[in-house]
Amino acid sequence: MIYYLFSFGVFIQLCYINNGDFMKDNVFHFKKKFGQNFLKDQTIPKKIVGVADIQKNSLVIEIGPGAGSLTKELSKAAKQVICYEIDTSLEDILDRELLGLDNVCVIYDDFLKRDVKQDLSSYEYHYLYVVANLPYYITTPIITHLIESNLGVDKIVVMIQKEVADRFCAKPGTREYGSITVFLNYYFDLKKEFLVSRNCFVPKPNVDSVVISLNKKTEQLSLNNKELFFQLVKDSFRFKRKTLRNNLKGYCLEKIEEILNEYHLDLSVRAEDLSLEIFVRISNNLG
Repeated sequence: MIYYLFSFGVFIQLCYINNGDFMKDNVFHFKKKFGQNFLKDQTIPKKIVGVADIQKNSLVIEIGPGAGSLTKELSKAAKQVICYEIDTSLEDILDRELLGLDNVCVIYDDFLKRDVKQDLSSYEYHYLYVVANLPYYITTPIITHLIESNLGVDKIVVMIQKEVADRFCAKPGTREYGSITVFLNYYFDLKKEFLVSRNCFVPKPNVDSVVISLNKKTEQLSLNNKELFFQLVKDSFRFKRKTLRNNLKGYCLEKIEEILNEYHLDLSVRAEDLSLEIFVRISNNLG
């Protein structure tokens, strides 16, 4: 079990204005509950697909296709595209926008409630990608669901809130570095790819976005007890400004300090100063 269920308080589902004709050809009411914003810049879907570098004989999962602009680009590169769209009012629009794309399937349901592994069971593919513009307030639950579903995703390319991207890609010793950073870095190599200005959307959101890539690590660090590791990391950051001595009182502090001393550290250190490797070493020393 993975213990990370964070919320970042902003929900913007990124959709697209297709070649400037979407608003003219379709009657669509933006839904406040979905925080929908439509992307005006038609170069961005192509850039996202370029970053994904989709290999032949691949299946791509897209979460929140919106008006289908990114979906169209994905269909050109992938053997199969499976989209999850929670807003059923977009069904007629997507039917028109994706007409003739035989390698695209849209599932109108909440991605977080789906058995994705079961959804993919009837498809044959060599590579699995997730390429999407994620609703900001459920970015981490979506990625967590992907990991917990044990799908064997090769690469994830997503557009997310800039501040969240800063947390995901943070380095030890920085203010943004936290438990979610350690969690993601255990599974993936993360990279910020490019910035997307808030001015690229209609209506304009209050935040900028960043496209990031998460490449599956070829080798993960060995863990004696994965549940212990993730709980240890979560507890280490429970009160971010407190030291490990204060945050980890329920653990064997002597065993923790044994590892810290190898790195010329002690229990007065804060969690934000510890690398993934140190957390792994501490966890394995505890059990």
